[in-house]
Amino acid sequence: MSDMQAILIRGGRVIDPYRQIDSHDEDVWVVEGRVAKAPPTGADVMEVDARGLWVLPRLIDMHVHFRDPGQTWKETIETGSRAAAHGGIGAVATMPNTVPVTDTPELVEWVKNRGEAVGLVRIFPIGAVTVGSQGEELADLFRLKQAGARAFSDDGLPVASSRMMRAALTYSRDLERVIINHAEDRSLTDGASVHEGLAAHRLGLPAAPETAEAMMVWRDVLLAGLTGGWLHLAHVSARESLEALSYARQHQYRVTAEAAPHHLLLNDEALLRWQYDSVTKVNPPLRPESSRQALLKALKQGLVNVVASDHAPHHLDEKALPYVQAPFGISGLETILSALITALIEPGLMTALDAWALMTTGPDQVLGLHSQGLAEGEPADLTLINPTRKWQVDPAAFYSLGHNTPLAGMKLTGQAVATMVGGRWTMREGEVAYAGLSEIS
Repeated sequence: MSDMQAILIRGGRVIDPYRQIDSHDEDVWVVEGRVAKAPPTGADVMEVDARGLWVLPRLIDMHVHFRDPGQTWKETIETGSRAAAHGGIGAVATMPNTVPVTDTPELVEWVKNRGEAVGLVRIFPIGAVTVGSQGEELADLFRLKQAGARAFSDDGLPVASSRMMRAALTYSRDLERVIINHAEDRSLTDGASVHEGLAAHRLGLPAAPETAEAMMVWRDVLLAGLTGGWLHLAHVSARESLEALSYARQHQYRVTAEAAPHHLLLNDEALLRWQYDSVTKVNPPLRPESSRQALLKALKQGLVNVVASDHAPHHLDEKALPYVQAPFGISGLETILSALITALIEPGLMTALDAWALMTTGPDQVLGLHSQGLAEGEPADLTLINPTRKWQVDPAAFYSLGHNTPLAGMKLTGQAVATMVGGRWTMREGEVAYAGLSEIS
């Protein structure tokens, strides 16, 4: 009996945006943690019947908050990794608004090493743009890159100074690392909790206009043009922001953008359904239906090339505070896959191949990962999805410590049935592997 183990995933629909393949005729072999053309002679083969399932290369959520170090009552790298595996996600990029802020090489290495020790998901740390994310002094971007930072962001806070943003974008050009900005003119949003619209008026909640986002998006797009830098705009949601992206495309600026799934599925009428429950409190806020439709159109046109959850877990006690006092944030890792299917694929807005590019080739390009998908020799990172399974969102079943989501009770289509990272199953049929079994190969 051979000691060599091989896995054959057969009969599934392989959807691989890296190779532009959407095929019912391709099986996937996994040998020693990598995609293989065929198993070695005499190998022990475990067959996985994937009939009726979609087989996708590693899904990447490039915008998550794991709160570790410093706020581990909200989430840890372990609980966040378990949530990712449960949601069918094979890789995440972690935002640096930890305590302390991830603005030193030592902290970048700590996040990376902790992720490897947990061993459930590939973690790509994002380093801060400025020291302490205070916007006053650039962090040592070169050393952060050397330590493993895949991008730079002060997310949670915008880089308010145009001079500082210009400097960061100039460095991005030479470092080949993207600057991710949370676009918000805080002089217009100070004290605001929701979008300035009819729902806010009816509830009497302090609100801010879409212009607060769009003004900074336009500024950043123009600075990207000035510097030749590499800009990525986090969670765009305003119609005027999309016009800025169109301008950037026309002028061939190096600008990309992401959309969050809650902005694809919901509009600000959700506030009226949930009333003063802060599960709807998120930044940028839920927008009117016209903005949601514009965002869906921008995804179809390719103006927005990434879907990312902005997974922002909080403790139940924090979200139970009065609406204005409660923190912003939605827990999205365990619903993003289904949200993408429900919002984009099921209604026929995008083909499966184009839609899954938003969580594969799109974030891969922004983070500079250079994956080849399910090609021979690549790490065996993949997800099996039941595309027709209907399920109702129950936050009590989340692996994340944060159960804050306005999708609670909503019926979604499609669900991950298995997640594999480095040739090891990290989730099968809703059961997540124990953390720390082995480091990811």
